[in-house]
Amino acid sequence: MRHFRFAFLTLILTAPLFFAATPDITRAAELPERPERPNIVLIISDDHAWTDYGLMGHPVVQTPNIDKLASEGLVYTRAYVPSSLCCPSLASIITGLYPQQHKITSNDPPIPEGMPAGDFYKSQAYEDGRAIMSRHMDAAPALPKLLGQNGYLSFQSGKWWAGDYKHGGFTSGMTRGGRHGDEGLAIGRETMQPIYDFIDTARKEDKPFFLWYAPMLPHDPHTPPDRLLQKYQGKGRSIFQEKYWAMVEWFDETCGELLDYLDAKNLSENTLVFYLADNGWISRDDSPRFDPRSKQSPYDGGLRTPLIVRWPGKVRPGRCKTPVSSIDIAPTILDALGIARDPQLQGVNLLDAAAVENRETIQGACFTHNAVDLENPAASLRFRWIIQGKWKLIDPDPREKLAAELFDIAADPEEKHDLSRSNPQEVLLLRQKLDRWWSPR
Repeated sequence: MRHFRFAFLTLILTAPLFFAATPDITRAAELPERPERPNIVLIISDDHAWTDYGLMGHPVVQTPNIDKLASEGLVYTRAYVPSSLCCPSLASIITGLYPQQHKITSNDPPIPEGMPAGDFYKSQAYEDGRAIMSRHMDAAPALPKLLGQNGYLSFQSGKWWAGDYKHGGFTSGMTRGGRHGDEGLAIGRETMQPIYDFIDTARKEDKPFFLWYAPMLPHDPHTPPDRLLQKYQGKGRSIFQEKYWAMVEWFDETCGELLDYLDAKNLSENTLVFYLADNGWISRDDSPRFDPRSKQSPYDGGLRTPLIVRWPGKVRPGRCKTPVSSIDIAPTILDALGIARDPQLQGVNLLDAAAVENRETIQGACFTHNAVDLENPAASLRFRWIIQGKWKLIDPDPREKLAAELFDIAADPEEKHDLSRSNPQEVLLLRQKLDRWWSPR
């Protein structure tokens, strides 16, 4: 069943329409005539392959609730996160900045030379490093902070790496400072009640709200309910893949619970919902770990995600195959609310079809799991990558001792065939564009 991973892609990604909106979508969405004050909900999956959805054509995985959300909204089938690792990816979503801008490039601080990793995570060096990373978030134009200045209540649940939720400007939340998100990680896996309580509080106070729902799902440990695991047993390449698929459906169930609550409270019509994953995941056959061409890698298996935008009456349902980025979410929200953007933001408004279609390139950078230098993003750099038209260039940092790779991702979505040697001019031109975007040296 190995062909399940990507074989069905040719049904979705035909070259003639690869980077154009589908024919029935002349505009990506309808811009609001005046600034609104909708509620904002961000649903962020954790370690979830872009292929593993019903809406993306997967022949086995079932995601009925996310599929329903997609049918009611605008689906960008080729969205990307700048960096394929949880902490920097989430920081980019909430700030609209690239990792080299907000300086949160890695999951964890540097490990002092000679210190065992097990000792490091209990050390003062670790605590000091995390404090620096939290200060970087304090300095960034995080969405909860900007929305709070405009009358919004906000709530953090699930994954959060920047210490206490207050470092992001949230008015309330679950995480107090532990790695990954401590108490926040109960959301989805154990309960949804803190979210419901927050929504009810916002309604009682008659205030718009911003909700960050980023559960540690389908992220390992892959411990799905038996009723879901039984559905997938015998359908995958290995028990590890089957457990992961069951986790995906478990996550989908929690999304349905959240969206149903909005319906039950008559909030869906005035709520702008975004859905995406923080980075990809491909299961290995021989262990519960991830395939090296997924999470932490510069390949689409780590960087790509569907991105859904639902705003009833404002966003026209449909599909768009033009590439977009997770850094586009923040400017989209700010523009919808009439809030001035920080000049550092380089993303486009996803509700502005012309801006989406006219952007020339999508790019990002991948860094080490543990930072090398918390104040110098270039010190931790591993890869830069860029997409223009059908081409994708992966440009390794010299320290990686790897050659650049060039892929025609329209014809080769699995990135199996490196065309850099036969297209040296394309490599040169794309690298020049990467340097204009960010030249780390």
